[in-house]
Amino acid sequence: MSQAGPILFVSDAERPAFIAALGEARLFPVVDSDWASAARAVEQVQPAVVLAAMSGEHEPHMAALAAKIADQSPYLPFVALDAAGTLPHNALPFSTSSRSGNSDRLIARLRAALRVRTLHATVMRRLPETKVVLPEGDPVRDATVLLIGRGSAYPALSVALGERVGVVGALSIEAAAKHLNTRDIDGVVLAEGFTARVTDAFLTVLAEDTRFRNLPVVVTAHQLAQSYDLPNLELIPGEPAKVAANALPLIRQRAMEGQMSRTLRSIDAGGWLDPRSGLLTVEAFARDFAKAVEQTLARGGGLSVARFAFDPGNSRAQLDAARILSRLMRQMDFGAAQKDGSVIVVFAETDFRTAHMIARRLSAVMRHTSNGKHEMRSDPVVSVDSLSPSDTARSLLARLSADASRAAS
Repeated sequence: MSQAGPILFVSDAERPAFIAALGEARLFPVVDSDWASAARAVEQVQPAVVLAAMSGEHEPHMAALAAKIADQSPYLPFVALDAAGTLPHNALPFSTSSRSGNSDRLIARLRAALRVRTLHATVMRRLPETKVVLPEGDPVRDATVLLIGRGSAYPALSVALGERVGVVGALSIEAAAKHLNTRDIDGVVLAEGFTARVTDAFLTVLAEDTRFRNLPVVVTAHQLAQSYDLPNLELIPGEPAKVAANALPLIRQRAMEGQMSRTLRSIDAGGWLDPRSGLLTVEAFARDFAKAVEQTLARGGGLSVARFAFDPGNSRAQLDAARILSRLMRQMDFGAAQKDGSVIVVFAETDFRTAHMIARRLSAVMRHTSNGKHEMRSDPVVSVDSLSPSDTARSLLARLSADASRAAS
């Protein structure tokens, strides 16, 4: 994949051999800069990606370069080679190693990053013709990370990650597989507690599944003997705070990719989808729900509604639930995150008993997320109701809210 714009390679030393391989992979041209001129070079060269060798005298110039790169639009990938300390929030770690294949791994990492840049450019191009608003703020605040481990570092890692992102914990590979299949995960941190053989089997399975191939995967406890077809796989040993800080840029890039994909879907849907949750906007939901009630009353058949209500102080739980629902609900169902902190889903052609069973299953998935250092759980109060012949859209929703407040008290 060629890209619009060169690669800017920042280093005070000579180019390593694997950088030359980028030209052969059609990731070209490569323009060199030393650290002192790097921030200015970003402006002059207009690169599509910045690669920086973290050796020598980079410290005094790092903050200025990272800030200059963060200001660019569309997204400008910034890859830091062999960083020893904690990276700026937008620098993706990449460790070169004695293993061969550095150039192959780097090319895969850059291609994955350039896809996010292309996605962002597409969104920016199409946004002006729509009423869709790009979600503001750091995409990482909406990210969910799967933390797998059972060693002594696990609780500290959970806290270090949980201060910045939602964390789904798994003590076994089997539990982790279940989470990967039921929810949107923006990164995997595989901590200690597993043999090299189990780690190898898990990474192999991830690499073979196209859904997970571009996921950031951070391994904290094993030297990786094999190479895997996982462009965003990184080995980050060390203290939990360092692991979390250096994993975050990869997780942020993935969260941004998800945000841009949902925004594009919203643009394609004429602005009726919410780019943060992936569900309908409140207005689109009200319109579609009124129509669904009208058609069901005229034609007969079943229509059921479920409301998942959360602690109003835990807005993150509502977002997680909305994401889970947008991924798991059937094609014929629709829902929206409501202004009161709940999420409502409409099950078309569904009787009360079946709706109750589906809602129970969905709420079990939601219950497994804890967010932040206070370990806020995401236990929803669930109420389910079905349309009766005397109902209107308004009366059915009113009854659902009344059921929920009775259940909560």
